[in-house]
Amino acid sequence: MDRLWNVAVVGATGAVGNEMLRILEERDFPLQKLHLLASERSEGDFLEFRGKEIPVEKLSADSFVGIDVAFFSAGGECSRDFCPIAVAAGAVCIDNSGAWGTDPDVPLVVPEVNPDEIAGFARKRIIANPNCLSTQMVVALKPLHDYARIRRIVVSTYQSVSGAGQKGIDELRVQTGELLNGRPGDCKVFPHQIAFNCLPHIDAFLESGETLEERKLAEETRKVLGDPDVGVTATAVRVPVFYGAGESINIETERKITIDKARELLTGAPGVELVDRPAAEDYPMPLDAAGQDLVCVGRIREDMTIENGLNLWTCADNIRKGSATNAVQIAEILVGKYL
Repeated sequence: MDRLWNVAVVGATGAVGNEMLRILEERDFPLQKLHLLASERSEGDFLEFRGKEIPVEKLSADSFVGIDVAFFSAGGECSRDFCPIAVAAGAVCIDNSGAWGTDPDVPLVVPEVNPDEIAGFARKRIIANPNCLSTQMVVALKPLHDYARIRRIVVSTYQSVSGAGQKGIDELRVQTGELLNGRPGDCKVFPHQIAFNCLPHIDAFLESGETLEERKLAEETRKVLGDPDVGVTATAVRVPVFYGAGESINIETERKITIDKARELLTGAPGVELVDRPAAEDYPMPLDAAGQDLVCVGRIREDMTIENGLNLWTCADNIRKGSATNAVQIAEILVGKYL
């Protein structure tokens, strides 16, 4: 009989935590027991899983006794504090917060791109899930990078409010309703009105003028692709969309990739759906990407301003493939091959 595993989800009541429960159920992860962990204010709540109501427990230093795999989706501070505690109790942590992504001893994994890196979990017994936009981009670029090596990436991201969690979703919903009824909407999560607006600002600004989100996107892309020499420059924008994210990507490669060759490389690539029939007005949109796990790629065209340039547009569900699904895929490989 195949082994069953004791699993904890930290941040179970948040947007990603809730989605993780759905993914674990959809993919029939081999669970023995599931522990739902959150802050004190959620203690005593119940969440449904496989037709049963499971109580939410308060996260504490004793929460990880007997746990085999712990998913973390409760923010960087929580992950930095509690991942070492979970590891000391015997668990392997799969972290979605970004707290461990640049640690050289922690694998940063997208299963369609670098699954063999999971073997390095033993160094700290922590595996990092990349930023959702990093995940989306490397899934699309991996086949192109393998064929012609990418020298430079210029990317602009169009990120939905769900990237800021349930509070971000609620703020867009409430603001939209208030504004449509002629009343001003409060700004509590975002620094400016997000309804009917776009904010070129995600995460803290650094002295360089870039944001932490933009720097992470560059650093994580290089790490997952396993190529520290790829140049990456990014602009991250929050848009008034509930779910899904878009990326406008321009790449420069060592040798030319024609439009037809790019379509050939992307057709059937792991985790990719080619949606590129411009004459039929068929191209990726966040609305279509939401609720599924593929990275949709389209609007493929040559950049005529440089010798080996290519433009493409991608969309994906930032909560699913960008976060919850990617983490569960990592866990599937971990328990199937390494534990």
